[in-house]
Amino acid sequence: MMRRHPVKSVIALHMREHASVYLFVIVLFLMGVIFGAIVVNSLNFGQKQDLYYYLTQFFGQVSKGNIAGAHDMFQQSYFHNLKYVAFMWVLGISVIGLPIIFVLLFLKGIVVGFTVGFLVNQMGWQGFLLSFVSVMPQNFIIIPAFLVMGAISISFSLQMVRNQFMKRRHEPVFPMIMRYTIVMMLISVSLLVSSSLEAYVSPLLMKQVIEMVGGK
Repeated sequence: MMRRHPVKSVIALHMREHASVYLFVIVLFLMGVIFGAIVVNSLNFGQKQDLYYYLTQFFGQVSKGNIAGAHDMFQQSYFHNLKYVAFMWVLGISVIGLPIIFVLLFLKGIVVGFTVGFLVNQMGWQGFLLSFVSVMPQNFIIIPAFLVMGAISISFSLQMVRNQFMKRRHEPVFPMIMRYTIVMMLISVSLLVSSSLEAYVSPLLMKQVIEMVGGK
């Protein structure tokens, strides 16, 4: 009989042990997405017109190729997301920052929900297509990365609390911190892929979609 791959076994065990935490962060994120979409509908006509004006200006710049260089965009995207992940890591270590992790996950959901909701609200199926090529490619990696980092940070923080206040035997802190840091580093590497998509792939897809929509 073949042995299960040790990495897969560790991941499977981790998911089983922390299933409730992962479910919580997913629900929290989805609530943010729904709230973001609701906020779009609560905007008045003037606010929507102002946002739509800036949006069309941006799309005009994209279609002309007048946007930041791909390398600059990559750096900006990567370091922005890296700071987000590092901040969650610090909040998990601090323990008292646990509620802020909830807020960060909820806010990420709001941003995604608002962006997609506004494009669809203003441009219909064309807006959905634009959101799919401009927002979704990198977020297929960023969202799972943030959810995993959030769940790991929450689990680590709760473990620290249990070690501090419960009289039962507890795991040494240093190995826990090392594992926690390794996860953050792995997630940081995955963000290189998402930033590459955002900088090098999304603008090309957006330009093609804008030209296709504009040509109709």
